[in-house]
Amino acid sequence: MLTGKTPILILKEGTERERGRDAQYNNIRAAMAIADAVRSTMGPKGMDKMLVDSMGDVVITNDGVTILKEIEVEHPAAKMIVEVAKAQDQECGDGTTTAVVLAGELLKYAQDLIEQDIHPTVIADGYRIASKKAVEVLEKIAIDIKPDDEELLKKIAETSMTGKVAATNKEMLADIAYKAVRAIVEEKDGKVKVDLDNIKVEKKQGGSVEDTELINGIILDKERVHPDMPSVVENAKILLLNAPLEVRKTEVDAQIRISDPSQLQKFLEGEEQMIKEMVDKIKASGANVVICQKGIDDLAQYYLAKAGIFAVRRVKKSDMEKLARATGASILSELEDIKPEYLGEAGKVEEKKIGDDKMTFITECKEAKAVSILVRGGTEHVVDEIERSLHDALSVIAVAMEDGKITTGGGSAAIEIALALRKYAPEVGGREQLAIEAFANAIEVVPRALATNAGLDPIDVLLRLRQAHNDGKITYGIDVYTGDVKDMKKSFVIEPLRVGMQAIKSATEVAIMILRIDDVIAAREIQKGKEKPGMGEEGMEY
Repeated sequence: MLTGKTPILILKEGTERERGRDAQYNNIRAAMAIADAVRSTMGPKGMDKMLVDSMGDVVITNDGVTILKEIEVEHPAAKMIVEVAKAQDQECGDGTTTAVVLAGELLKYAQDLIEQDIHPTVIADGYRIASKKAVEVLEKIAIDIKPDDEELLKKIAETSMTGKVAATNKEMLADIAYKAVRAIVEEKDGKVKVDLDNIKVEKKQGGSVEDTELINGIILDKERVHPDMPSVVENAKILLLNAPLEVRKTEVDAQIRISDPSQLQKFLEGEEQMIKEMVDKIKASGANVVICQKGIDDLAQYYLAKAGIFAVRRVKKSDMEKLARATGASILSELEDIKPEYLGEAGKVEEKKIGDDKMTFITECKEAKAVSILVRGGTEHVVDEIERSLHDALSVIAVAMEDGKITTGGGSAAIEIALALRKYAPEVGGREQLAIEAFANAIEVVPRALATNAGLDPIDVLLRLRQAHNDGKITYGIDVYTGDVKDMKKSFVIEPLRVGMQAIKSATEVAIMILRIDDVIAAREIQKGKEKPGMGEEGMEY
């Protein structure tokens, strides 16, 4: 900035600034690059991505949020798109790719409108109106579902796993997911609540995916602390301890001066006596299994083994809480508090060898409010991907149970929304009408991407879908296996209502936020969408 001849420096030297359309286009291009990175993973015929980090670790997945978490995104606008995927994952556990691709498509159509000299705030207003209308349409076409509708809930889980590594075993995994959620579901004030934290998913490489099983209790990736302890305990009385079974260290620095060897002997005997008293208290309470969050002294291990008590140490706090819910035990911080009523119960506690490792199974719990799923698979990458698929399956079942509403997939909901928006746009009028029509075009990216990924002609598929929906067939979508337009309700291609609603809301919000930015002031250089060696066309590492 010049006043007379003296330059006035407002920004620090080296600061980069982009204004107006340059800033908008740069942000839109970055967002579109992120959307393009995950677009090919969408649908049953979607492809996988291999991600290699700086340490050489490999992740193979087609889970949108996992891909975006693993990619180290530099551009600030691109980071905002990644946040959309994370929010979608936390809220619904599925639909992350849809949310990201929709956000990218909304910005792509917004760019066309900006080039026609339509102001970004007008586009933002139009998108807001369209988003509200889209959510109304989704709610109108939603189908009711009951928490005990086992068949439909399993089909929802299967839909979420289609196109993933887990697809070959989706019926078995959907059954496991349904039973796991059913075990922990609670009703509060007439509302269904599902806390997925009460389902523990434990991975172990080895065997095959068919060996994956639901355990009506808790699995700990720990072994008993002493080989002389029993490896199986029937009718277990379980003590959950949050304190170490060790001699307490003083809080302040203290010295013990010993002038005579007999004093040392007394001191050691005193320590031994304290540990023996601890174990005696446990034995007197009737506990025959001790799960300790902290350490267990070698001497304590010996006395526990002698008393025939099964003990495990250094168990995670989250696992302790799940154990409390599964067995009905209270987590104690002081041994003085031990009473028989504070102990938990389980039909069986045993140590089993799974693969190369030993694990502790706490099973046959009465009315267990926490359960475990042991995931098996031939390789580490398969086990990881099965775990991600199970996360999606558990999440969609939980969300469908809580909301009690589902919608049909296969692009059917997107086409219905697009049709409704095109009819609604002229009622709004003004320049916002163009933005609403752009929103209608953008949301059709769902059937377009499904068709493209399946090797079908997207224009042909869109025309046939529009025709079916014009004839009032609102549940008709694309069958990617045959290329036909079919009733998705009869084909059981369904998803929770919340997945679609959250995708529309979050994609619209981030698109509006990016559109409203017309000035980017960066303290350090932002990587532009220029091609660099080893990068894709949009200047982004794939």
